[in-house]
Amino acid sequence: MEQILMNDSKKILFENRLSRLRARMAEIGTDLVAVGPTSNMAWLAGVSAHGDERPVMVLVTQKDAAFLMPALNQDSVRQHTDLPFYCWTDADGATGTLNKMLADFGLARQGVSVAVDEAMRADFALLLLDALPDNKRQFLGDTLGYLRCRKDETEYAQLKENAVLTDACVTAAFDHLQVGMTELDVIKFIDDYFASHGATTEFASVCFGGNGAFPHHDSGETKLQEGMPLMIDLGCRKGGYPSDMTRSGYFGAKPEGYEEIAVVVEAAVKAALAAAKPGVKASAIDDAARSTIAKAGYGEKFLHRTGHGLGIDVHEHPYMSASSETILEEGMVFSIEPGIYLAGQFGVRLEDIVIMRKDGPEILSDKTRDLIAAK
Repeated sequence: MEQILMNDSKKILFENRLSRLRARMAEIGTDLVAVGPTSNMAWLAGVSAHGDERPVMVLVTQKDAAFLMPALNQDSVRQHTDLPFYCWTDADGATGTLNKMLADFGLARQGVSVAVDEAMRADFALLLLDALPDNKRQFLGDTLGYLRCRKDETEYAQLKENAVLTDACVTAAFDHLQVGMTELDVIKFIDDYFASHGATTEFASVCFGGNGAFPHHDSGETKLQEGMPLMIDLGCRKGGYPSDMTRSGYFGAKPEGYEEIAVVVEAAVKAALAAAKPGVKASAIDDAARSTIAKAGYGEKFLHRTGHGLGIDVHEHPYMSASSETILEEGMVFSIEPGIYLAGQFGVRLEDIVIMRKDGPEILSDKTRDLIAAK
């Protein structure tokens, strides 16, 4: 993950996020938030700390915040944050320093309500929890996760920029197709395209022919032939944030039955978009897409949830699934990506990223979802 250099605007951004986190902690009665060297740390403090077996975390109370920091890494990390450090050495270990930190924060007592980073290493989390007797523990969903779900306009601007760049890349990739090239050849083109525009490939799945029936296909040496259906799922990373898009099409002659399936998938996308409003449960978006596909007779061929949140991580809350109780709110960013997968034939998935506005979803991509006829 990209390091985020500290300047005045970044400093203000991270100070604001810390202030918002403390306000949220006070609102729901959380004493301590513990953030590991994960994307949560990058969001909160602008730091992507070196991740190895040495415990490192940011501890936040309603009035204090500091790093538990391996002394080995303190000089490097200091370039990216103004938060205080509690440093420990390999010779002494982290336990004593952590205990001092908790005592200084007034947490050396029973019954501390602590929210622990679910992406943190288990040994880091247990080190902390063992130091807090009879703690009341939860994950970050109601605190830092709650805030990450609601993107600000700075985040929106970067996500929009990346979406438009991905529009151009997927268009160029389809235009680049030639008989005999492999899926991996196309991925190489995608890598080069993003690099030439100051971004890196976050992921790319190129699916020729029957490989499109695998929702998460591992691209390989399958060669493109005339009349083949194809699907490209790709994303880049730039400015600390990713993109995500899937488009489907075919090379040369249109495969039999392909357009019929694509019409159903497009209808499912439109149904999900129409259902997405502030105040609606995320599960309703999944139901809108799924019921559309089921009514067309392909319910069992829709193999995954309708969408996932997008932010610093490609997959984060909220999730558009049948079991989700999340209430959609303004500022939430997520994918809508129904698909139909016919084993041995092809798959069609159409994916857009949206941000929730007061009157409904705004699609970040400028590219239509029309089937792409490559030649």
